[in-house]
Amino acid sequence: MLKIGNLKLKSNLILAPMAGVSDLPFRMLNRKFGAELAFVEMINARSIGHKSKRTRSMLSSHPKDKPLGVQLLGCEEKFMLKALDVLKDYKFDLLDFNAACPAKKVVRRQEGAALLKEPKKLNKLLKLVVKHSQVPVTVKMRIGWDQQSINAKEVSLYAEDAGVSALFIHGRTKVEEYSGKVNYAVIQKVKKALNIPVIASGDILSAQLAKKMLDETNCDGLVIARGSFGNPWIFKEIREFLKSGKIISRPAQSEVIKVMLEHLNASIAFYGERNGVVIYRKFFGWYTKGFRQIRPLREKSSRVKNKEEMIKIIESI
Repeated sequence: MLKIGNLKLKSNLILAPMAGVSDLPFRMLNRKFGAELAFVEMINARSIGHKSKRTRSMLSSHPKDKPLGVQLLGCEEKFMLKALDVLKDYKFDLLDFNAACPAKKVVRRQEGAALLKEPKKLNKLLKLVVKHSQVPVTVKMRIGWDQQSINAKEVSLYAEDAGVSALFIHGRTKVEEYSGKVNYAVIQKVKKALNIPVIASGDILSAQLAKKMLDETNCDGLVIARGSFGNPWIFKEIREFLKSGKIISRPAQSEVIKVMLEHLNASIAFYGERNGVVIYRKFFGWYTKGFRQIRPLREKSSRVKNKEEMIKIIESI
């Protein structure tokens, strides 16, 4: 069991918030395979205040889409407060503050990973969020800005001081983004320094790598991000490997096709036919990774705009 504030989880395997990926159809599908806690896509605190159509869509949920977290991005107190006020109308179980996003447009605004350079400012923002949030607050961070300024322990202690209920940490710097190797040693130091749960992420792309992260960091849980792309089975695989040491083989193509069709239908039901198919295209590429002679079908799928054509392509794999 993993306990984050008053939220009690049976599983310590968590589906990460991912921009452009973690929509309702994606979350519901991954929950079927063992993702207990999931998050909506990362949302900028400024955009919540505007209540745009896109933001409302991102915040959409379902009674079975529980427990559910929301991840906020921001660096200005007035916009954080406004966002928290808007979120009172939504039923979430957890609020995560993003101090990890390495995207250029984000750090240019002094948001996301840019806050790793200002631990005291981050501490102040987190105290504000903790004070005004109706649900437990967590923070997502990286181990530092670059290899010369790894300050994860310092930042994490400031976060704990602010009253967060758990800490999510990606084992790379901002500059590395998703290249290079995960630094397990730094995550372990953070885990030793804190009294709150530490949940790790970075390269959890298989059951073996999941166990390696747990063994080498002693962390309390795992956040699965890219490992879930076209692979909702990863949650089942990790759970079984940790329990018995058995490796579950990749599902048969027939099962992959069945899940692909289920995901497509869910995407269309949520967004409408045209948008649902267009949004689904990237998932087609992820599901078919490693399939033989798939390139022509991938190229076809990247141009499709209606359900009938996409189904034909999927069924012709």
